[in-house]
Amino acid sequence: MTATIIDGKKVASEVRREIKEKVENLDPKPKLVNVLVGDDEPSKIYTKFKRNACLEAGMDNQVYELPATIAQSEIERLIRKLNADSSVTGILVQLPLPKGLDATRVTDLIALEKDVDGLNAANVGRLAANKGKSLVPCTAKGIIHLLRRYEIPIKGQHAVIIGRSNLVGRPTSWLLEHEHATVTLCHSRTRNLSEITKLADILIAAVGKPRLVTEEMVKPDAVVIDVGINRVKGKLVGDVDFDAVKDKASYITPVPGGVGPMTIAMLLSNIVDAWYLQHGST
Repeated sequence: MTATIIDGKKVASEVRREIKEKVENLDPKPKLVNVLVGDDEPSKIYTKFKRNACLEAGMDNQVYELPATIAQSEIERLIRKLNADSSVTGILVQLPLPKGLDATRVTDLIALEKDVDGLNAANVGRLAANKGKSLVPCTAKGIIHLLRRYEIPIKGQHAVIIGRSNLVGRPTSWLLEHEHATVTLCHSRTRNLSEITKLADILIAAVGKPRLVTEEMVKPDAVVIDVGINRVKGKLVGDVDFDAVKDKASYITPVPGGVGPMTIAMLLSNIVDAWYLQHGST
């Protein structure tokens, strides 16, 4: 039996519509500030996508375009200024930063309640410890949202994650643990990877290796979430061999159109969450 395709594009569209309805009732309107450093073309494109999404949702957006030659101290001065500006709801520094700039110092300087990327060490600590309200990295939050929208059980399930990045692997593992899943986090030094993945009720591939996950690595009726975006011969493919695995899994995300669209939708969700952190929750 062919797996149910998890339609991230459809779910993201529903989330964005829900966010727009929420924003209509917020005063003042949420405002995202994007900080773009240098001339990296993908970063420019991502910033444009985020700006358009904000405006479509009825939010304000401002972009600071800074030269790649800017001093670390100047970026930090800007972040402090934005932290102190009560009209700014969220601050997003587009990564990666040009060589010579310390991204960790910059993201850790963003006020906890304005850190809509969820990369500030304080937000990371709150999420890991499951203590207090935290803003969660957008892709990880999007994965959990997809599982919930499709009413896929998490509690008591064995989730295996391939990839331990701070943006996806680690935060996703914490979110799944908070939902009472048993989590195994695999990485480049994991031995007998296929033996571990075959135990997964929920298998999440987030390592950036095209078609790494083959049919033989997947347990029958497993839920397979593909976070990978790889370009092979001009075509976008995931970390999962989709055509082979879709006949073995119960649910599967495609690439493109699966997890990807959820990232910006969850950014909008985080901006609204940040607004409530600053103005009081409903």
